[in-house]
Amino acid sequence: MGKDKFENQPTFHVDKLSSAHVYVRLQPGQTWDDIPEAVVEDCAQLVKANSIEGNKRNNITVIYTPWDNLKKTPGMETGQVTFYNHKKVRRVHVEKRINEIVNRLNKTKEVRETDLMHEKIQREKVDRKQARESEFAEKEEAQRLAAEKRKAEKDINDMFDESRMHSNWRAHEVEDINAAEEDFM
Repeated sequence: MGKDKFENQPTFHVDKLSSAHVYVRLQPGQTWDDIPEAVVEDCAQLVKANSIEGNKRNNITVIYTPWDNLKKTPGMETGQVTFYNHKKVRRVHVEKRINEIVNRLNKTKEVRETDLMHEKIQREKVDRKQARESEFAEKEEAQRLAAEKRKAEKDINDMFDESRMHSNWRAHEVEDINAAEEDFM
């Protein structure tokens, strides 16, 4: 969670009021649509509780958007942002502050200086490494499956190799059977 408007590159933020902002780090492979409702509610409660004006009011709106949708243009005041795509901005209605949520989250609070750009770069390095490892594993699996397919095709081709084929028909056994049938009758 950011501490002031100078760090203000929000993911979650109280709409139209000054407030803290909360960043949500998604797990690899997780999408913006996968954020659980409980996490959205926790984030909304945090920004409401950490907004001087928003904390005093009921029925506020908290907005959230992916960080890459934030747009900062020259001439904007410190902490002020807009959006590239307003369709990517979501809104959450917060009726009132829920102290149980805020207190639970405050117990886990850890204050530290953060270089968000550095953390973002480090996270992207880890994500790229995991993507490369995953891609390598997928290629190995594809190679293994291709080798199995080639072996199966070879086995099938070998099965129909005429030089390896032998007839099951034996003329003398057929004559013996015919003779035995005639004796029986």
